[in-house]
Amino acid sequence: MLGYAGKILYLDLTIGKSYTEKLSEETAKKYIGGIGLGMHLYLTKSKKGTEPFSPENPLVLSVGPLTATMFPTGGNGHAFISKSPATGGVGESVSHGTFGTELKRAGYDAVVITGKAEKPIYLLIDDDSIQLRDACQLWGRAPSEVEDAIKEEIGDFYVRVAAIGIAGEKLSKIACIINDKTRAAGRTGLGAVMGSKNLKAIAVRGTNDVTIHKPEEFFNLVKEFHERMKGPATQKYRTMGSTENLMQQNSMHCVPTRNYNNSHFELAENISSTVINQHFVAKIIACNSCAMRCEHEVVIKDGAYRGTMARIEYDNLWAFGPNCGVDKLNSIIKAAERCNYFGLDAQSVGGIVSFIMDCYERGILTKENLDGIDAHFGNASAMLSIIDKIGKREGLGNLFADGVKVAATKLGDKAEQLAQHIKGLEVTGYDLRCLKTAALSCAVSFRGADHNRSGAVTIDLKGKVDRLKAETGRGKLVKDLEDQFNIIDSLIVCKNAKNTFYKDFEEMTKIYNATTGLGITQQELETAGERIQTLAKLINIREGLTRKDDTLPWKVMNQPITEDVPAKGAVVTKDELNLMLDDYYQTRGYNKQGIPTTVKLQELGLSDYLELTETKEA
Repeated sequence: MLGYAGKILYLDLTIGKSYTEKLSEETAKKYIGGIGLGMHLYLTKSKKGTEPFSPENPLVLSVGPLTATMFPTGGNGHAFISKSPATGGVGESVSHGTFGTELKRAGYDAVVITGKAEKPIYLLIDDDSIQLRDACQLWGRAPSEVEDAIKEEIGDFYVRVAAIGIAGEKLSKIACIINDKTRAAGRTGLGAVMGSKNLKAIAVRGTNDVTIHKPEEFFNLVKEFHERMKGPATQKYRTMGSTENLMQQNSMHCVPTRNYNNSHFELAENISSTVINQHFVAKIIACNSCAMRCEHEVVIKDGAYRGTMARIEYDNLWAFGPNCGVDKLNSIIKAAERCNYFGLDAQSVGGIVSFIMDCYERGILTKENLDGIDAHFGNASAMLSIIDKIGKREGLGNLFADGVKVAATKLGDKAEQLAQHIKGLEVTGYDLRCLKTAALSCAVSFRGADHNRSGAVTIDLKGKVDRLKAETGRGKLVKDLEDQFNIIDSLIVCKNAKNTFYKDFEEMTKIYNATTGLGITQQELETAGERIQTLAKLINIREGLTRKDDTLPWKVMNQPITEDVPAKGAVVTKDELNLMLDDYYQTRGYNKQGIPTTVKLQELGLSDYLELTETKEA
């Protein structure tokens, strides 16, 4: 079995002991790697009802079979999986850069971390050497500072580091894990899980080669995809970057603005990709093995925030721009930089700030509640003050550092109607009221509100369906894309490169077999994508999530778009959501309550988990 490292590392921080197990061929073929392998290991090594911050809650780090190879974008990714402190269900987040490459070269397909260290430590994986090193001097420092300090201590600039910031240390449920200074496993709060274990960072150095089954065939595929990534399929990411999405979506009135009070940002031209690239972009860089280059690094050249550097994409541009009513790029870039400093998920932070502003303008919150901050929409300085307080858990930050769901519950019913989240995870930058395929995909997403679990939003945006209509058939569209994305995140390939796979599963199968020699069929790979989705569903079922959690925010279902545009009046009604959920569940082979049937579990080779569903089948 080539391509894979062939080993899984288990580490108990409480006793400081580790051991390895062989990765079996059966497990590799069933779960592929990345999020598939990670969720399999999490489910088998955890118990029902374990609290996210319990020492017994495993934190799984995994890579894919393409990691550390030359395959474009496939050589660099890694995934973290655990129980999310934000949702209580699957916590899963993928990142790229160079960190995953080094872990694979150290000889591991996954690392399963349990326990809690007595004092702050960092983990050094140096091939077969597993060391727990003192990190007391790193506690309280930013991930970028931690990375530099660890490299200096070890004496090797090429050591790769993933670290948490102050937010993870203070167990903020929106804390992320940052690698390569600007890359983040951003969503579902896994930085807090790491912090709960007193684990400040993971540093990796590897010297092993990764062997390919059919080198000549593999290299030909590398060349082919390298050329595709220089073509029109990735032009947006190579040139203007994902920030180009803003003006395109704004023209369609599907950019959530001011916490879903509007669907169009009238000041969008002030923060467009054209302005960003002309005045702020300093360089565009690529991850290891990537032929595309998509990371737009920006620098503020003058003013109060002169010298501030950050990575800008549509997600954080939207979160701190239209979502908060802010049209000042200096402030948006500074907000992104502060999230990196504290180790916070920028999309969740933007969702919290816009929620606070909405509550403030409606009188639910006052200056007194907000430490004297005038939190009107568009107040950029207020936005930055709130971010600092959230990062430090100071004053109002203590209430909001755990996300909008927790804060809204404490504030009461009126606030809960303004909290834009699904399953406890803050929404992303797509107005679900007028993107109904995307609305379904976010409702059923196993990690909560997120377009990146299926990419179904592109079906609406590209006009492949009537985006304002809920109808049967959307369930299959979402299901098929979820299965594809599950394999993309298990191989692990960058989603920005998805369009270079002209034949999707057919080409993924060819690449997988040339790498591993396991000889799976296209149908087996498609089934693996479906199996991974159902595995995630089983974790959520075990942890108590039901059909009622596959829902949408109150505003999406009750506050129609008001602008005088074709989407005026758009909203996803309860009847529409139920129709699409029934269609999706039926397509997946689940019952009306969203529970996988016995037949479906047997079909997917998941019979070992029948006890999780038997009492819930109807």
